[in-house]
Amino acid sequence: MIDNALLKKMLREVDKPGRYIGGEYSEIVKKKKEGELSVAFCFPDSYEIGMSNLGIKILYGVINENEFIRCERCFAPWVDMEKQLRENNVPLFTLESKTPLAEFDVIAFSLQYELCYTNMLNMLSLAGIPFYTSERDETHPLVIAGGPSTYNPEPIADFFDIISIGEGEYSLPALFELYRKCRNNSVSKKEFLKKAYLVEGMYVPSFYKTEYNPDGTISSVIASEGAPERVTKAIVKDLDRSFYPEKPIVPYISTVHDRIMLEVFRGCIRGCRFCQAGIVYRPYREKTAEKLNCQAKECVKNTGYNEISLLSLSISDYNELPELTDKLLEWTEDEKVSLSLPSMRVDSFYKELMDKVMSVRQSGITFAPEAGSQRLRDVINKNISEEEILNACDVAFEGGKDSIKLYFMNGLPTETNEDIIAIPTLAKKIVDRYFASPHHKKGRSISITVSVSCFVPKPDTPFQWFGQHSLEELVRKQKLLSTSIESKRISHKWHEAKVSKLEAVFSRGDRRLSPAIVEAHKRGMRFDSWDEFFDFDKWKDVFSFCGIDPLFYSDRDIPFDEVLPWDHIDCGVSKEFLVREAKSALTGVTTPDCRTQCSGCGANSFGGERSCCP
Repeated sequence: MIDNALLKKMLREVDKPGRYIGGEYSEIVKKKKEGELSVAFCFPDSYEIGMSNLGIKILYGVINENEFIRCERCFAPWVDMEKQLRENNVPLFTLESKTPLAEFDVIAFSLQYELCYTNMLNMLSLAGIPFYTSERDETHPLVIAGGPSTYNPEPIADFFDIISIGEGEYSLPALFELYRKCRNNSVSKKEFLKKAYLVEGMYVPSFYKTEYNPDGTISSVIASEGAPERVTKAIVKDLDRSFYPEKPIVPYISTVHDRIMLEVFRGCIRGCRFCQAGIVYRPYREKTAEKLNCQAKECVKNTGYNEISLLSLSISDYNELPELTDKLLEWTEDEKVSLSLPSMRVDSFYKELMDKVMSVRQSGITFAPEAGSQRLRDVINKNISEEEILNACDVAFEGGKDSIKLYFMNGLPTETNEDIIAIPTLAKKIVDRYFASPHHKKGRSISITVSVSCFVPKPDTPFQWFGQHSLEELVRKQKLLSTSIESKRISHKWHEAKVSKLEAVFSRGDRRLSPAIVEAHKRGMRFDSWDEFFDFDKWKDVFSFCGIDPLFYSDRDIPFDEVLPWDHIDCGVSKEFLVREAKSALTGVTTPDCRTQCSGCGANSFGGERSCCP
């Protein structure tokens, strides 16, 4: 354990001591047991970000349900705390017991975003643990990872003994129990790893070798030591029976989401061609309204939060949404607990829902058309029309809304200048619709926020083969959009194109990128997703120093028959389906949602309770 007096001295020198003290309400503290397995669950970003992540709360709770597994938390220290750790020669420690990470049996990282990779290495550095698996021996902890970024695990594969693919509620406890038994029986790490790849969703990178063609493309990925040629993701089939944290930890300091996050369903029926989550979380699986209502009551009772957010990819697709909102409103109004929803699909937005839920706190409303023109919306398979967008806004105006936020992307495949200009044109039509509305109140104006992010080609999507536009082109289109806005009632916010460029490099990268991540760490780069720390020029220098052409990964169109770095990872949706969807995008042909017609993506092979997949 860390010396308490020294810790107090260090905490006096940092901006937010609450990030490091632990002791929060509902924190799980276990006494050490003979024969137990200890797990340091690490989130490579700030405490405020990590403690807002529902996945962290679920896995922390479900792992600790095992009597012989002790799981504690650790977050990336902010730069002021890192300075104190290094100056005082104090290793990075967990919140619950203040135990150094190196003293745990397992160090498990949750990788939510590609730009957290330098933070991950920085945490290992602060723990005194070698980065590469080849540099670690039997005395070091087992280092593993999971999370959305691991659907292409290759850029960070050389750092991890095991990478968990998919949902970990059942597979991670099974892996840990296997490791506990192997360790207690003095089984070597290599022999354990041979058993580990038999656990659902477990990828052991050291058993796979990537071979390259002279032009730098991949010729093959070869499995050895009996490992499977493809690793299939793990999923939870019945969400009603799966673990949900009804006593979540309540932080002492403000976090990004200070509210209850009620997971309504997993998966998506829609099939937007740019969206990784909509593919990798298939098949679609719902919880019952009865179960959700009970979980919400327990969470409010155990936390004191006064807001519940219904969490999903597309909340209006939930079959029991009217029943759920009715059940929640039976008691939330009396207890002064408000409900909030994520952005709504315009084709399923209706006034009754807004009146029930969205009028409690929100003065505005959020829609995500993603593209301004109908042509481009068809390319990305958004399956909404301009008239549906305008009708949804009419409903919002009828409900008294005078602030609308619209999410779009720029740099999408086949995008033209006309598609960009169509964004402010659509926003202006909404402004005009507001003033023409019979529900428009005299003296009240409208505010339209156009928020635009840059397209990033993601693994396991139909757009994984399409290269990202050049940095200059992305910036040019951002400027074109800004200069095309003529109304003062329309504001434009955009995502930094340089950040998206780096994200694309690691999104489609392979193992040759790992030296660049190490070099970036050596140069003091961390918190790359934070504006105050991100430095694109430094990254360009790193790639140059390592002999890497980043545009090979981010900008290049990839032939359909080329071996992809992540082809040996099975997300449950077939490559043949993704190719069909990519070709349909090029011709502007849309694909119906899963409820209207099964398109044969392959995800129904997983089964799943209350799934709409045939």
